Order: sequence, then C-alpha cells, then structure tokens
Amino acid sequence: MGQLDGKTALVTGATSGIGRATAQRFVDEGAFVFVTGRRQDALDATVAQLGPNARGVRGDVAQLDDRDRVFTAIAAHGSGLDILFANAGGGSFATLEDVTPDHFDATFSTNARGTLFTVQKALPLLNRGASIVLAGSTSATSGVPAFGVYGASKAAIRAFARTWAVELADRGVRVNTVVPGPTETDGLRGLAPDAASADALVEQLGSALPIGRPAQPAEIAAAVLFLASDESSFMTGSELFVDGGEKQR
Repeated sequence: MGQLDGKTALVTGATSGIGRATAQRFVDEGAFVFVTGRRQDALDATVAQLGPNARGVRGDVAQLDDRDRVFTAIAAHGSGLDILFANAGGGSFATLEDVTPDHFDATFSTNARGTLFTVQKALPLLNRGASIVLAGSTSATSGVPAFGVYGASKAAIRAFARTWAVELADRGVRVNTVVPGPTETDGLRGLAPDAASADALVEQLGSALPIGRPAQPAEIAAAVLFLASDESSFMTGSELFVDGGEKQR
C-alpha cells in the first residue's frame, strides 16, 4: 500500500522540475493527482508520463480565471482535496538599481499572489485533515545579490504558512513549507544567460554546499511527500529545509 492511497492531490507548476517529480511520487504512492502548467504541450506530456491517475488542467496561478477552471475540475471529480502542493513560482535576477515595476509585479503575482489565491480557492474543497505544502526558498532567509524581489516574495510564503497554520487548525488542516536548496531544474538553469553558463551556475551552487552537489528533483519530492502524508501529522507552520546544509552552517 502507498502512503497516499485514496487521496486526491493538486500540484501546481507540475510540468517540470520539483513539481513534476512530486506529482510522480504522489501517483506512485497511490494518490489521484491534478497537475497544472501554463503550456498545454508540456502538460500533456506530463500527464502521459504520470498515467491514468493524473489529470492535467492548463492554468497560470497568476490568472484568476485559470484558477477557477482548475478548482471546477477538482470539484467535479467529487473527492474533495486532501493535498495541495502550491509549487508554481519563479524569478529572475535584478539588482536594486535595475528592478522595474514589471519585474516586481511578475514575481509577486506568481509567487505570493498566486500562492495566496490558489490556497484560498482550495478552501471549500479541502477535506478534514488535509495537508497544504508551500514552496519556499533559502533566498527568503539570506541576502542573494540581484535576487531581492524573489527573496522577498518567498519570505511572504514563510509568513503565509505560519498564519494559515493557525487559521486552519480548527479544520484539521496542516500547512508547512518545504525549502529546497539549489536543485537541478530547468528553472535554476534558466537563471543563466546560456547553456554553458547554466552548467557552470549549477556546478558552482552545488559545490558550495556542505553536501557538495545540487539536489535532484526527486530528493525534494521525497520531502514534500513527507509533509503531505500522515508521517508528518504533528507538523504545522513549519519549514522543512532540504538544502544540502546550505543554511545549517
């Protein structure tokens, strides 16, 4: 038997990286998983990989109409929602002198606003004992040059988790944050200007960790599974660092 047998889950931003690896792990553990992504071709490929216990709904968490479509599909499934992994997010480099309103708005619309209203829209569907996992970042707790807007948006995620854990406690709903370190994903590589620089960036970030390498998406997915499952039944409002020792020195 899987750890998530009979559960229904939603993973946003599930067409690559940590989101896709987590959706796969949830399916492997017995859950029926709704997955979202902005590109239909990538979403179709993800669902084909995940198999019959997955359903894709195209959507951008920054768009209200898209979120409505996602939760309408989940409601029609008829099982409520036991797990929400609010994973969709992203960012780009910009120093203080280079930050523009568009850069700020795009980052916060996806990471902070998108997460908040995704969780809000999920509330009517959450079953008692549901688990919400938010995607944090080590950038929320340290200054990374040219990454201040992204770090601030992820600091908002920390505050959301702590507040929502209290607000939803009477419903038996737990809210925790997973905090990955540098992870071998397209998102991390996309911070570099070209493929050669991407390899160097991943190597540099990984070698600087006490563990000496970047994480693989499946390693972060294992931590999300822990927070999503009954194995973490006494955890709420917490941050689980899966960072290769980056913030533990």
